[in-house]
Amino acid sequence: MNAVENLVLNFEEIRRRSTKLWEAMPASCYDWKPDAGAMTCLEMVRHVLEGEHLFHRIVQNRGNLVDYVSPWKDVTYRDVAFELEFAQPYREQFISTVRRYTGEELQEVEIIRSEVGQRRKLGDYLLRIAYHEAVHTGQLLTYLRAFQVPRPLVWD
Repeated sequence: MNAVENLVLNFEEIRRRSTKLWEAMPASCYDWKPDAGAMTCLEMVRHVLEGEHLFHRIVQNRGNLVDYVSPWKDVTYRDVAFELEFAQPYREQFISTVRRYTGEELQEVEIIRSEVGQRRKLGDYLLRIAYHEAVHTGQLLTYLRAFQVPRPLVWD
């Protein structure tokens, strides 16, 4: 398995586990959040899905976002199934983009985000995208524990 195949496997496994958690979340949890400054459970799901799209645009631009308008702008929150369905075409585009990279590109292409003082190699940046989702999956597990609902086993 090469580096690109490993990256895709990592993205797919993280999403599989996130989806397992999201789909097990009762609708009664959607609007719950631990404090006034936190995201609700459903907002966190959207944040992950929308964030992947935003990161995809950053990677395509090799850095800064220029006039980015999110496809989620003005889309009403509904439920997890809707969020996953809405995000699916963007997910497929993202994974397709990742599959087209070569090992050399992962090591040589730079993502330069001057607006935040960030400079990373493409491979590093892609791993950070995966990490973002994994962190929020763990955060949502904690939310559900606090809400005292059963949590699916994501460590299969």
